[in-house]
Amino acid sequence: MPGTSTDLTRLRVALTVFFAMDGFVFAGWVVRIPAIKEQVNASAGSLGLALLGVSAGAVITMTLTGRLCRRYGTHPVTVVCAVLLSLSVALPPLTHSVPALTGVLLLFGAAYGGINVAFNSAAVDLVTALQRPIMPSFHAAFSLGGMVGAGLGGLVAGSLSPTRHLFGLTLVGLAVTFFAGRVLLRIEPPRAAQPQEAEPARLDRRTRGLVAVFGLIALCTAYGEGAMADWGALHLEQDLGASPGLAAAGYSCFALAMTLGRLTGSTLLQRLGRTRTVVAGGATAAVGMLLGSLSPSVWATLIGFSITGLGLANLFPVAIERAGALAGPTGVATASTLGYGGMLLGPPAIGFMAEWFSLPTALTSVAALAAVAAAIGFATRRAATG
Repeated sequence: MPGTSTDLTRLRVALTVFFAMDGFVFAGWVVRIPAIKEQVNASAGSLGLALLGVSAGAVITMTLTGRLCRRYGTHPVTVVCAVLLSLSVALPPLTHSVPALTGVLLLFGAAYGGINVAFNSAAVDLVTALQRPIMPSFHAAFSLGGMVGAGLGGLVAGSLSPTRHLFGLTLVGLAVTFFAGRVLLRIEPPRAAQPQEAEPARLDRRTRGLVAVFGLIALCTAYGEGAMADWGALHLEQDLGASPGLAAAGYSCFALAMTLGRLTGSTLLQRLGRTRTVVAGGATAAVGMLLGSLSPSVWATLIGFSITGLGLANLFPVAIERAGALAGPTGVATASTLGYGGMLLGPPAIGFMAEWFSLPTALTSVAALAAVAAAIGFATRRAATG
């Protein structure tokens, strides 16, 4: 075990850097999707199927990564997945057909899913050692990395080809992994989850049920994130007549509010505790999304999106932490898989409901699931100590 507070501080910094790098690399890839679509001559439908490769690769790998973390340790698995993520992000611009793109996105998704389970598991161990609710700070680093990656990607999109841009992300990712990974590999995990440790006994039914329940909270949160990313701007432009630039600000308001919420999440958790944070966050997000989806005013909608981001900010980190505290890397893997499933489910579900009813009505499903998350948080208050 790390014997000093200095070791724990260095471990926290290294993990924070990995979270930020993950968000930076993923966002850099996302902003080049339109160029890659044109390069492989994909229709909207075939591109959608190719993008499912990211989700499929992530979901397939997440459960496996929990086992690898138990066998080899969270720190080595984090480093290996970071290398794979950095290398695989350079591959999409090298493809010239939809099947080839789908194949490399499976690999990219596998690395993305793997590193998310590994460093979340390592973060749960650190939270336990420090006995302070710092989990939101790691997810704030991911959000900040994503904002920087998307902003930088937008700036260089006109001057750099996707090949050069994403190769630059590879170099950044490998450099970060080299320096932060050396720190990570030199520090022993703060809990006794050693690589040589045998696989623990099968979890009892109650524990498995609680892990699944916390995974549902993650799903409700990720559903909202996915829906906002894909449909928020369209709602502003199509339903409210906002200009393209103002419509694009919708997701920016949401993402910025979520980042600020996560930066202040540790303080909020210390003051309110986990249960009140989840209940208040879910209720706040529900109110915000009702305002954002049903208001006839562009500015009221932007305010609603911001309130939604603040409300959802800490639900996912708390859910992952609680699942990990109950069942270690296996719990993190289960909750992360459910959460990623929510992000996968959100955009198409909104699309189907928009066709049946209307986009504003469909977006109220985000409010409904946020309320469900709040209800789950209240119902599991005895399991969530604090």
